[in-house]
Amino acid sequence: MNTPLPAPPSSGSPRSVRPVVLAAACCLLLAGCSGVTSSGSDADAAARSGNRIKLALVTHGAKGDDFWELVRKGAEAAAAKDGVDLTYASDSDGAGQAELMRDAIADRVDGIAVTLAKPQAMKSPVAAAKAAGIPVVGLNSGIDAWRSVGLLEYFGQDERVAGRAVGDKLDGLGAKHALCVIHERGNIALEARCAGVKKTFTGQTEMLYVDGTDMDAVTAAVTTRLQQNPDIDEVIANGAQFALAAVQAAEKADSKAKVATFDLNKDLVSAVHDGSVQFAVDQQPYLQGYLAVDALWLYKTNGNVSGGGVAPVLTGPAFVTKTNVADVTRFASAGTR
Repeated sequence: MNTPLPAPPSSGSPRSVRPVVLAAACCLLLAGCSGVTSSGSDADAAARSGNRIKLALVTHGAKGDDFWELVRKGAEAAAAKDGVDLTYASDSDGAGQAELMRDAIADRVDGIAVTLAKPQAMKSPVAAAKAAGIPVVGLNSGIDAWRSVGLLEYFGQDERVAGRAVGDKLDGLGAKHALCVIHERGNIALEARCAGVKKTFTGQTEMLYVDGTDMDAVTAAVTTRLQQNPDIDEVIANGAQFALAAVQAAEKADSKAKVATFDLNKDLVSAVHDGSVQFAVDQQPYLQGYLAVDALWLYKTNGNVSGGGVAPVLTGPAFVTKTNVADVTRFASAGTR
């Protein structure tokens, strides 16, 4: 019996479909076609579609503050390394910072790094971010609150530990009466530092609250307090610029009080070098910004969680004194310490 020849392929035959199937298979293998879905992470999908990861850093830092410029510089360095788009916004007011975080959520960022100087104000926007599927990590402030607020990770210094270390150091230096200057009322990190000093320092510790947004007012307030009580022999500042203001205040008050501080910048490093400031406690703000952004990138691209999500990653404290300041100077000159 003769076998009939096959009919020419029609538009619906398997032969015409095969090239389409092969092309689709190649598309899946190369993950280059738009609209392709898989069981991978959101970051994988973003990478397949050619979109860059968008991250936001929202802090309570005052504008123009050298400390927060270091945090921002570290964050930008990590963003450049990881190839992500980073936006930075700050507001020292709790309600204002919360609103900035809501703006980031509305912008549909892929991750947010936030400070918790005022944890209660940030609870609602953090919850909103989580509800939107946006991971949030903490840095700098809120080491006692980050887990209860619901953050994924935390990078910073245990301020109570740092304060206690300063109290011990003051005892070693023979100080008797310390004035701890707090430049932002309600900031839990600053309060914890001074409370830590008071806990371990065997001398007298008193707090002085000043308006950190007005440096002239800060200098005047410290000057007045030193004039009122000549027994004060140590001023503890909570920021490099406030320590330098305290040096001026001691001179104006004709006080013999020494000055030490938490945090440092380029000018403060020079002050430690020449002896006008006794020491600084460095929590490495550049590192905090860098690690926070890099952690979000690692989480989005590889599911990594530093500290297992249960322990903070500590960036300090480290004492900078006249004996080791030379080791820090070159980094401070480069603007990273």
